[in-house]
Amino acid sequence: MSHPSPSAPEHGTSHHGGHDAEHPNHGSLRGYLTGFVLAAILTIIPFWLVMGHAIPSPLVTTLIVLGLAVVQIVVHVIYFLHLDTRSESGWNMLAFIFTIVLVVIVLGASVWVMYNENANMMPMSPQYMNHKQGS
Repeated sequence: MSHPSPSAPEHGTSHHGGHDAEHPNHGSLRGYLTGFVLAAILTIIPFWLVMGHAIPSPLVTTLIVLGLAVVQIVVHVIYFLHLDTRSESGWNMLAFIFTIVLVVIVLGASVWVMYNENANMMPMSPQYMNHKQGS
């Protein structure tokens, strides 16, 4: 049989289903399965921590769950969105930094809102009630 010419694409390098020079970060089955397993583990661990009361301190549990949430977002960005610093002439890095900024804002605002709701929805303490009646 004839040998392929140097300009002909090699097996698995077409635009449909394989890796090519233009889009080297398109996922493979192995990459997607790795991402899925990591995402599942990063979902199960916080669920177990909260439901099993594995750590007595709510603050430590909250910090661990938030840290695992950030790790899970990074897993999704890398394995499912295929963002890295090498492709698209650095534009993917800019998108990744933007994602990190949004994650910090969303997580920070969520914790702030939950803290304020917890503080404002709690019943009034007896000391506060006595102070209010004395005014």
